[in-house]
Amino acid sequence: MSMKTRTTRRKFSAKFKAEVAIEALKERETTQDLCRRYDLHATQISQWKNEFLQRSASVFEGHKEKKENEKAEKATDQLYSKIGKLEMENDFLKKSLKKLGRL
Repeated sequence: MSMKTRTTRRKFSAKFKAEVAIEALKERETTQDLCRRYDLHATQISQWKNEFLQRSASVFEGHKEKKENEKAEKATDQLYSKIGKLEMENDFLKKSLKKLGRL
């Protein structure tokens, strides 16, 4: 019975993937050269390059979404503040009515 050796799956950081994708986009070296330099398969480099291209537009959308989220969060905070004030006012009026009813 032969024993098979298990190979562990390599994990790459987002920074490393971006670096490889950018190098592939620059096209200063062939994909095969990049494969040798980074010890990767050509398919992996192509996948990272395509993913980088697909997600690149979201970099510029982030600022708009961030501002919208901040505005929504500010509005939510203002609404919660208003609710708190109204609850206090409501409690005060209830107590006042009870006192007036007893007089």
